[in-house]
Amino acid sequence: MTRHLSLAAARRFLALRHLLAPPRSLPGEKASVMAVFERLGSLQFDPLEVAGRNHDLALAARIDGYRRELTDHLLYRERALFEAYNKALNLLPTAQLPFYRLAWDEGARGRAGKLVGEQAGLAARILAEIEAQGPKCSGDFEREAAIDWWWGPTSAARAVMDALAVAGRLNLARREGNRRYYDLTERLFPAEILAVRVPERDQIRHRLMSRYRAHGLLGTSGSGELWYGTGSSALRAELRAELVDRGELTEVRVDGLKGPRYLISGELEMLARAELEAEDGRPVNDPGLSVGAAAAPGCCFLAPLDPILWDRQALVPFYGFDYRWEVYTPAAKRRWGYYVLPVMFGDRIVGRIEPRIDRSGRLVRVLGLEWEAGFEPLSAPGFVPAFSDALRAYVMFGGAGALVPPAASAHRPLFREVARRVPVSRAATPARAAAP
Repeated sequence: MTRHLSLAAARRFLALRHLLAPPRSLPGEKASVMAVFERLGSLQFDPLEVAGRNHDLALAARIDGYRRELTDHLLYRERALFEAYNKALNLLPTAQLPFYRLAWDEGARGRAGKLVGEQAGLAARILAEIEAQGPKCSGDFEREAAIDWWWGPTSAARAVMDALAVAGRLNLARREGNRRYYDLTERLFPAEILAVRVPERDQIRHRLMSRYRAHGLLGTSGSGELWYGTGSSALRAELRAELVDRGELTEVRVDGLKGPRYLISGELEMLARAELEAEDGRPVNDPGLSVGAAAAPGCCFLAPLDPILWDRQALVPFYGFDYRWEVYTPAAKRRWGYYVLPVMFGDRIVGRIEPRIDRSGRLVRVLGLEWEAGFEPLSAPGFVPAFSDALRAYVMFGGAGALVPPAASAHRPLFREVARRVPVSRAATPARAAAP
């Protein structure tokens, strides 16, 4: 039976199930990182870190006192997490690895496998040296003539190592900045996990389910990237129907949105709490509907590739918020800025902020700040302390000692209030927007 939701209940549900109501409600420990992955399934990886890496920003919005070392330890030492392509490059629990072997199989049959065959001598040497000496990066091999690869002319060693990883013969041992060190796959993951073989159709169904788990309330449309690796639209429809029949997904209709949406059936209790909170206008503290402690609305900065933002087309009907990550947009064509983060308050998105982490100066600089039409930060009940808490948490996340406010005079009254709660640098020049 299809459930019908008000828009307010749908927004509240997404905030609750994304662990953002309130934000930073989990303690700063590795178990909290794994708790986020248990809830969302995956987080997208992107190496840009002018404001923090994407997955770190997503975790910092949910974990109090989050430090990147928590996830790095789980990735590169405990191997509880690993990198794989699921929509794009994502971090995933290692226990799920058998459901993502399809990417390795496709790589071995496709262009990556072809390159390994064409460069068989170099591939054999790379594998032999890694087997004998341990993890290596492409810089450990002498540079040879560039060859054509996915992103353009590339040194042969780098292209072959990448191809070996795509085909599953190598995997990421660690990252040092943007340098990737690879080791043999069989040395990085437990043999019992590598031995599991899951039928291809089941892998694709699992991938499809992972998109609904990550977002929480997806429909059937969206960008091509959103559904990458889940087969044709006809196969997705077939597999989605299977997931509904198996009781894993529940169909809902949201007021004002076209078409059905789907949520994880195990989250229906959370949906009931969201409906009560949306109707009552404040958090519910009912043990029968318990998801977490009731709290006043909080504020956080969303990572540009946070799962709650994956369905870009739904942001306007859900939140009245238009958003595009403009790092790959030419500077002259940007509407908002280079690396801009949505500002979430309660279960609404109320603005956008462009922070920069100045590690050498131990400062966080706010290059830009913009509020949605109709939102007044100084008069919105509870916003100033919530926004100040978000800024204070971000300053700590960036390893900084103080905040540099934006240069625009319109923001000065707000930051006079913020300065009562957050260290603000008086000596530093106010931040001015500057695109890379």
